[in-house]
Amino acid sequence: MALIELKVPDIGDTSDAAVIEILFKVGDTVKAEQSLITLESDKASMEVPAAQGGVVKEIKVKLGDKVSEGALIAVLEAADASASVPTATPAPSSKVGAAEPEPAQVVQAPVQAAELAEPVSGRVPPTAALPPAEPPAQPGHLPHASPSVRLFARELGVPLGSVQGSGPKGRIKHSDVQAFVKAALAKGPATGAVPTGSTADGEGLSLLPWPKVDFAKYGPIERKPLSRIQKISGANLHRNWVRIPHVTNNEEADITELEALRVKLNEEHAKTGPKFTMLAFLIKACAVALRKFPQFNASLDGDDLVLKQYVHIGFAADTPNGLVVPVIRDADTKGLSQLATETAALALKAREGKLSPADMQGGTFSISSLGGFGGTTFTPIINAPEVAILGVCRAAMKPMWNGSGFDPRLVIPLSLSYDHRVIDGASAARFNAFLATLLGDFRRALL
Repeated sequence: MALIELKVPDIGDTSDAAVIEILFKVGDTVKAEQSLITLESDKASMEVPAAQGGVVKEIKVKLGDKVSEGALIAVLEAADASASVPTATPAPSSKVGAAEPEPAQVVQAPVQAAELAEPVSGRVPPTAALPPAEPPAQPGHLPHASPSVRLFARELGVPLGSVQGSGPKGRIKHSDVQAFVKAALAKGPATGAVPTGSTADGEGLSLLPWPKVDFAKYGPIERKPLSRIQKISGANLHRNWVRIPHVTNNEEADITELEALRVKLNEEHAKTGPKFTMLAFLIKACAVALRKFPQFNASLDGDDLVLKQYVHIGFAADTPNGLVVPVIRDADTKGLSQLATETAALALKAREGKLSPADMQGGTFSISSLGGFGGTTFTPIINAPEVAILGVCRAAMKPMWNGSGFDPRLVIPLSLSYDHRVIDGASAARFNAFLATLLGDFRRALL
């Protein structure tokens, strides 16, 4: 019989990812692209599917294992023994005359789209000291919880092994973690020490409980589970909005000439070149602005500001499963044609759910464009650990005063959200005004 070894494929710069779910058992018949395990690290959560179908003969991982690229997941018996798959060279038998076993075929499984942005260093301190953690779960019996719940618990300092799950098969939900924290707060601090982030008199954030409503009482309803991307990105957005003091500066850029140039370039390269979108021009202009204003191309790490010598710009991509942010690396060194080609390729991978963790890591600044949908201004949420994000809405024709009369001009609104701990209002206004100047006369981007 032909045996196949399934191994962990290239998962970017992620290593020692924890196995948090095993989705098959010995004797199961799995199909190609069927998910086998779920991995989670501090940077990403991903499912590893089978690259080839077959019957599971051995499982080489267990819950809680830390695995990296090349780690063996399972051994399958090929569904079609005659399938043409590269085989490894068999090791010589140590016994003379003994029958040599068939060599195992090595197949590296692809990884599904990663769903977590890079985390901010540190975590949210609990508002009261939690009780001492109960003994951790026994090896092989990790608490059953989704990646977003695990992240939520880590941020609050909650030991998942101490939380009683109320979901199917004891699965721990967000509400279970919240209930655990409420119970801990009701008991008061475990010691006389004042926890970090609290005050001696107990003054702090006091919120009413989330309303519990029987919606079906008022009419027909339908329940639809959030996608994995929505759940995990939602937890990240919540953290970023709560922990970063957001301020938004709004500006307008006259892109009348720029739009004419874009249309002309597309006409000239209709058959031979990439399609030039406004996003490519925005990325190029932002790259130039980030070089001029390096504090926008930085991250806050404790009491230090990390100024990056590279410019990697992420752009929000809308997909059927939720929002993802692929990253264009070294955007300041690339021309418009290359930027247009790379953004189109990454957007396609995002829609097909084929982005790798490496495609979404290392960003220094992000752009969220709603130009295809409408709107005038909005407040985009900063993608931590970055310190700024640019929001762009649909361009519109407006009457602009030329000194003697009004001319119809195409104007695009720019909404720049920034971390007020790092950037002050004057710096943000200068950055946004400079960006508008570049878009108004793109020749300045060449200087």
